[in-house]
Amino acid sequence: MPEHGDPILLPPSEISDATRRAEALIPTPYGTFRMVAYAGDAEDYTPHLALVHPEMDPNSEVIVRLHSECITGDLFGSMRCDCGEQLDRSLRMVQAGKGVVIYLRQEGRGIGIINKLKAYQLQDQGFDTIEANIHLGLEVDGRHYGVAQGILRDLGIRKIQLLTNNPLKVDSFDEGPIEVVRRLPIIVPPVQESEAYLKTKLVGMGHWLK
Repeated sequence: MPEHGDPILLPPSEISDATRRAEALIPTPYGTFRMVAYAGDAEDYTPHLALVHPEMDPNSEVIVRLHSECITGDLFGSMRCDCGEQLDRSLRMVQAGKGVVIYLRQEGRGIGIINKLKAYQLQDQGFDTIEANIHLGLEVDGRHYGVAQGILRDLGIRKIQLLTNNPLKVDSFDEGPIEVVRRLPIIVPPVQESEAYLKTKLVGMGHWLK
């Protein structure tokens, strides 16, 4: 069984089969992307999304960001975390480098928005991110990345430059067909509201933030 924070690694035969359900060109402030929706069920209300540069070359070492959903940061600009700023920078870098952002629907490191808000309440009482999740009986990091490998494989990508500070994301590719040839850092300077959170990511989760 994985320990707290360990990624769920899937052998090639068990990589999640997220099926391509729809796609369209989406103009954004960062540039135009081909947005592709993936889901096991065609009626899934929250499919995973790939934002693909129209000129992405699948035979190159593609710049890729795996970004887990963060409603508070990505949508509402919460300063309790660095997620929204990471997404902003990722979209800019992927647009410039003709890469891909994969938006994974695993809110709050896999605990969902309701539990995330409960964890925030505990953090306001003095718990750190790890302690709050454990107090609620939840995994510290329940995310998995097998579906991302399935999406990359569907896009014809075999080698990537992975845009991340998280060693678990790099390790998750140890089992599977996609090769990480390089890690690209994405450092967001802390603000007062995010300082404790980023310190926990650095010290308690081993993220590369220096």
